[in-house]
Amino acid sequence: MHLSRIPQIKHTTEDNFFLLAGPCAIEGEDMALRIAEKVVDITDKLKIPYVFKGSFKKANRSRIDSFTGIGDEKALKVLRKVSETFKVPTITDIHEISDAEKAAEYVDVLQIPAFLVRQTDLVVAAAETGKVINLKKGQFMSPESMKHAVKKVTDSGNEQAWITDRGTMFGYQDMVVDFRGIPTMKQFAPVVLDVTHSLQQPNQSSGVTGGRPTLIGTMARAGIAAGVDGLFMETHFDPANAKSDGANMLDLSLLEKLLSDLVAIRQVVTQL
Repeated sequence: MHLSRIPQIKHTTEDNFFLLAGPCAIEGEDMALRIAEKVVDITDKLKIPYVFKGSFKKANRSRIDSFTGIGDEKALKVLRKVSETFKVPTITDIHEISDAEKAAEYVDVLQIPAFLVRQTDLVVAAAETGKVINLKKGQFMSPESMKHAVKKVTDSGNEQAWITDRGTMFGYQDMVVDFRGIPTMKQFAPVVLDVTHSLQQPNQSSGVTGGRPTLIGTMARAGIAAGVDGLFMETHFDPANAKSDGANMLDLSLLEKLLSDLVAIRQVVTQL
């Protein structure tokens, strides 16, 4: 597990999972700091290693009028402000080769979106920054095939790769997680379960993605029971008015109880 190489992680993951959490997109400095402060308080209390998540821009939108960001440099500076304020590492996703070097100046982990994980030039550019690389499993890819994405990172001289499962397409408008893939992918790299995106209902006729947030707890508990190394959750203090992915985000007020339950489950799992 290479999480210890990320600056400012306070705890080990030998007895606990780690958490990637935050808003879908950076909407502004105040909202990012507000969310980070709450999550840091909870994860410090529960001794969960924490990485703040926030997209500096959203490139994969269904509609041209959907929110894409507040400006690249402005959003990246917000991510840096979160890291400096709360002494936690940060993660953001990139979409173009030029994004890799730019984002690497501000964050600790670069995330390759599921739709782009087979784009060799993008993965290599990210790997060559020396940052930890979080590879989201494509909705169209088998767990076994993710070893090739990891190899692109390691062949580029970077040993710090994670795999994040965010579900597989089930028909046109639903996602499903095949938990049989967790132990398979753990042979290649630490594995994270993206709880909230796995509950998306994409391709809605409105052009706005739907979701099933009432099942976040169920999905997260299943992931911990299946032995994932980390969890990914998008959370917001007002999901209904979030500018991106609000339909499948966890209300921030529910996070502490859920994480407390998950820590208890993790303790049982590690004793088996």
